[in-house]
Amino acid sequence: MSGRVRVAVIAGGRSSEHAISVASARSVIAGLDPKRYETTVIEIGRDGRWELAAERQRLSSAETEHAAETLPIVAHKAPARVLGEVDVVLPILHGPFGEDGTVQGLLELAGVPYVGAGVAASALCMDKDLCKAVLRDRGIPVARNVTLREGDAIEHPLGYPVFVKPARLGSSVGISKAHDDDELETAVALARRHDDKVLIEEFVAGTEVECGVLGNSDPIASVVGEIVVHAEWYDYSAKYDEGGMELVIPARIPPEIDERVRSLAVESFVATECEGMARIDFFVRPDGEVVVNEINTIPGFTSTSVYANLFEASGIPYADLLDRLIDLALERHERRSRLQF
Repeated sequence: MSGRVRVAVIAGGRSSEHAISVASARSVIAGLDPKRYETTVIEIGRDGRWELAAERQRLSSAETEHAAETLPIVAHKAPARVLGEVDVVLPILHGPFGEDGTVQGLLELAGVPYVGAGVAASALCMDKDLCKAVLRDRGIPVARNVTLREGDAIEHPLGYPVFVKPARLGSSVGISKAHDDDELETAVALARRHDDKVLIEEFVAGTEVECGVLGNSDPIASVVGEIVVHAEWYDYSAKYDEGGMELVIPARIPPEIDERVRSLAVESFVATECEGMARIDFFVRPDGEVVVNEINTIPGFTSTSVYANLFEASGIPYADLLDRLIDLALERHERRSRLQF
């Protein structure tokens, strides 16, 4: 490909993770080498409206307080036209209407290469219930759970405490830890505000660790990082508030457990047909058993996010990581363009 690669970064989105997406996108834009890439930003508002943001514009310190809310808007081109003019799209979106296969489907219809998991893998990994089913079928250990659908009785055989989660949401939104029947009812009511399918999941005691995966047909695992939470559990506040958590790299686990985590990370990535990138979250029980918690197909992507930190520690700096992801997107598109439909 001659000249600069034309990249469209899609940020924001309708989900409750809009602000996190914008912060991730801002880091991505700053990390793309302007000598190699011509960058355009499309922001999706909380109302679902798509608008074109200023190309590679960096906010001044006076505007920093608004950085988590929006990117500067200019409307000289329609976003749909932009998608038809770029070489590759970086969808830096978290949660529903972005990480769940919806935007990926649009990009497939438009015939535009894009970074990250495809439609099926995105939808599968967003749905914790279906993802667990696929992983169990492949012999990959996951935490036990009960799935509640609309009208189901609020009951389970798992003992207390348990975690209650919307089946198709991220960043710990709508998740509660319940210690008894009364707290369970409150937790299910909260989760049902976000999704009509809810998981009641066993509490897994042990160490929480995370591993990044990068690649298409031959994915690689990053070093393993350990999440140290300064709260009862890894909730939204612990993830995003200053001092809420500490990332220890490498994780303080025995070498054989470290290897097991990295192996399961790649196995999970392949089993769910992910491509490009994913962050796989695990629990390591006191007896050494490793359990997959969930798969994030578009993890937080600031230069200080867990995924970027794990690969930085693996010898792949942030800018190089972006280069590799774009190359993987272009490679997949070229490979699939040769298929007959």
